[in-house]
Formats: sequence, C-alpha cells, structure tokens
Amino acid sequence: MADDSGVLSDQEIEALVRAEAIRFDLPLDEGQVQPASLDLRLAEDAYRLRASFLPGKDRTVAEMLQEPGIHMHRIDLTKEGAVLETGCVYLVPLMESLRLPPGIAARANPKSSTGRIDVFTRLVTNRSRAFDEVPTGYSGPLYLEVSPRTFPIMVRPGDRLAQIRFKRKKPETLKEKIVSIDLEVKGDQPVGWRAKHHSGIVDLRGLAAHEASQFWEPVWPRDGRIVLNPEEFYILVSRETVKVGAMEAAEMAPIAPELGEFRAHYAGFFDPGFGMNDGGSRAVLEVRSRDVPFILEHGQPVAKLIYEGMASKPKGLYGGKGSNYQGQGLRLSKHFRI
Repeated sequence: MADDSGVLSDQEIEALVRAEAIRFDLPLDEGQVQPASLDLRLAEDAYRLRASFLPGKDRTVAEMLQEPGIHMHRIDLTKEGAVLETGCVYLVPLMESLRLPPGIAARANPKSSTGRIDVFTRLVTNRSRAFDEVPTGYSGPLYLEVSPRTFPIMVRPGDRLAQIRFKRKKPETLKEKIVSIDLEVKGDQPVGWRAKHHSGIVDLRGLAAHEASQFWEPVWPRDGRIVLNPEEFYILVSRETVKVGAMEAAEMAPIAPELGEFRAHYAGFFDPGFGMNDGGSRAVLEVRSRDVPFILEHGQPVAKLIYEGMASKPKGLYGGKGSNYQGQGLRLSKHFRI
C-alpha cells in the first residue's frame, strides 16, 4: 500500500480484505466495494432497544446488551425477513468486522437509498464514545443502529443500509462547497416530495416495486418559497451540480447550523466520479426541519460539501456498474416508481 495519507480507494480496500484487516461472515457480494467506500451488510438478527446508547471506553456492545433493560427482545431476520417499525430503535450486528492496522481509521454514513426513505442509521463499535467513527487500529465487530422515521421497512440478512469509508492518517481538505436549494418549477414537475405518514412497508429489496403516490406527495412552491413543517421529511434537490474528481472524495455535513435549523442530508458520501457525466448530477437532499417551521427560498444555501484527497486513484469510478444515481436531478430512492 501507498504511504500517502487520504481516503482509501477500492484497490486499497480490497488489499485490506486480502490482509484480513476487513473480515466477513460471508464472502463479499458483487458491487459491495465502491470507489471509495465499502457497503456494510446486516447479519441474521436484530435487537429492539429501549433507547439508543454508546458503550463508552470501558465496555463492549455485547456487554451492554447483557445488561438489564438495554434491549427489549431479539428479532430473527432470516426466513422471510422482519419488519422494523417506525419510532423504534434497533441494533443489528453486521457481517463485517475489522482488524485495522495502525494509521487506518474509518467513518460510516447511511447509503443514499437509506437516507431517501428516512431511515436513520449510525455505526457503533466496541468501547466507542461517538457514533459512525472507527478509531485507528480498531479491532472488533461492527453494529448498526437503525431507526425508521417515516416508513416501516422490511429487512433481511445481507441488506445494505450503510457504508464505511477508510482513511489513512488525516486526509487533506481540498475545498468546501456550499450548495443551495432549487425551488424553480420546471414544466409540470414538482420541486420536491414530502413523505406521507401511515403509509405501507418499504421492502428494501423491492426495487421500483412501490407506487410513489402511496408514500409521497408533491411539493409546490409559492412565490419561490416552501415552508418546512417540523418533523416532516422532504426530498429536495440542489440548484448546483456536484462533481467529484477521480482523486477526490466528498462528504456532506448533515447539519450546518450556520445555514439553518434543519437537517439537510442523512447519506453524506459522494464517491470519486460522481457527477462527472455529461450534464452533471445534482445533490438530492434529505431534509427534516427541527423544532419550528422554517422557510426555504429558491437559491438559499442549505448544505456544505467537504472534499478530501484520495490516497490513490480508484480503479473504478462512480457511474459505472451499480451506480443508481449518476446524472440525477430530483429523484426518489430506487424503491419507488412514479
């Protein structure tokens, strides 16, 4: 491996697999290694938690689960799968575990399709005091906290809700980019979608299997504005195109307090090659207002992208086989048809 600092590419992730620094219950699935990240797979059971938790520096997750009152019951995900209900918190062991060498750390994020159905996920490790962060040299299992916010979801072993990005030392911050909201009506197309409550179950393996009108209602602006209602979930799109070069990896900050009191993104990773297609790609924004109604105007800044340097060039770029959102504009997750 190269000695350069930066985000690890697909080639270096595969080298970690060969060195058994990344371990699996089952062999890798096709497309699981992305240009600058690795998809994580659910294992065979889940725990319905009484409340979210971090184990802290002196305990493992397994030790926490053995304590009275931490989890309510265990759920078997095998056979026909299981439904994870809205308003509940679950902890799911993952098929992947780590034995990272010194100098390699990692960070996790929900996958794009996970964020677009308002499913909140966070990675948990042994002796952790922060979600989604894997310290340098970590050795141990991985767990995913899963909390569906709007739609109940059907899950099975092997489903991929989150991804992990590996970094050597401290990658160089190349630049920051502010993106704004597009609320300009184009033809007969809405400017966004608002999730309906009390809809049906979203089957994570049901690609284009759910009628969008049963789960979403269109959002139309008035005088170039919309009002975000507290605790409602919206799919909106950036006014600008986003491009990530072959030697860059970008991450969108989920909350930028200086831009407004709302969450603009769940799934924050943009891999090398994103938006390099003809015409570019927009950033789809998963937006949830916080405690009060909030007015958004066309062109208003809403989120911040941070670009970091790659440690090496990926052998495959985003937009190749298995890239669902290259060239996107306003778009729901791959589970819905319009």
